[in-house]
Amino acid sequence: MNLFTNISQEIRSRLIYAIAAILLVIFFGAVVFKFIEGISLLDAVYLTTQTVTGVGYGDVPPKTEAGKFFAIIFMLIGGGTVLYALTVVAQAIVQTEVLSALGTRRKSKEMEKLNNHFIVCGAGRVGRRIIARLQKQKIPFVVIEHDEKRLEQLITNKEFIVIGDATSESDLHKAGVERAKGLASCLPDDADNVYVVLTARGMNEKLHIVARAVEEEAEPKLIRAGANRVVAPTIIGSHSMARALLKPAVADFMDSIVAETLDLAFEEVSVNSTSKFVGKSLAETNIRTELDLVIVAVRRKTGEMIFHPSGETIIREADLLIAIGKGESMQKLVGLCK
Repeated sequence: MNLFTNISQEIRSRLIYAIAAILLVIFFGAVVFKFIEGISLLDAVYLTTQTVTGVGYGDVPPKTEAGKFFAIIFMLIGGGTVLYALTVVAQAIVQTEVLSALGTRRKSKEMEKLNNHFIVCGAGRVGRRIIARLQKQKIPFVVIEHDEKRLEQLITNKEFIVIGDATSESDLHKAGVERAKGLASCLPDDADNVYVVLTARGMNEKLHIVARAVEEEAEPKLIRAGANRVVAPTIIGSHSMARALLKPAVADFMDSIVAETLDLAFEEVSVNSTSKFVGKSLAETNIRTELDLVIVAVRRKTGEMIFHPSGETIIREADLLIAIGKGESMQKLVGLCK
């Protein structure tokens, strides 16, 4: 972040007043010297600057008695004012740098405590969507981005940020990749995404990695590098357009599920060993009758996926229930499964 946007309101006011005082002194001195000495405005400003900075007179000294007398008074008063204002500016800059360093250090210590968080590599068009979703659900995350201006427009002071290169092992370490739950590599270059996935996988074997593929042929490379899932926005976009063209009713249904205006979402909920659902069939639970949720699939611990499970499907420990429904009911399901 740049210096001026990081300073407090108090320091910013002091800087503004100090700079205004310097400009006012130079303006006042230039006007008086121009009137007394009868010189051009540029020479008057030049003479004034020489006077307040203590550089000394050379090619443009005061020539009249009145000019010399004013120069003496102006050096004592104006020079002192400018010196004090410059001191205030220097103090404000030093204080800002110190506060910024302390804030960065505090953030670093807080980031070290993060566990099971998510890392977003790149805050471009794709990354911003992911960040917005994480912010909405209040899920802890870290952003790695080299463009400070992009981060200024997006992130609040509550977010964890690493201003650096997502392909760097040291920056991934700062983001806590060893303790993270998942990572999204959203960089605009396929080679960079492959490198991020390869590096992150080497640092955390259990990390769930989702990578962006700009070109279709990059998908197998990202999988080999260690990505669990590869998403190609252009391919998904073309499929969505084809569905909207050929099957508009299906497209409307899919859009209603992901619409941010509706409190409706897909969710995967893990069944804990202590959940009262363990050993029961779906028909014996209150998931459909009371929570009004639809279980569209059940994924077993072995990886087996049961689509559109019947009411007789038995819920087992470590199952993943793929559900669709209202957000409030989904939160209740999460609680019951735990």
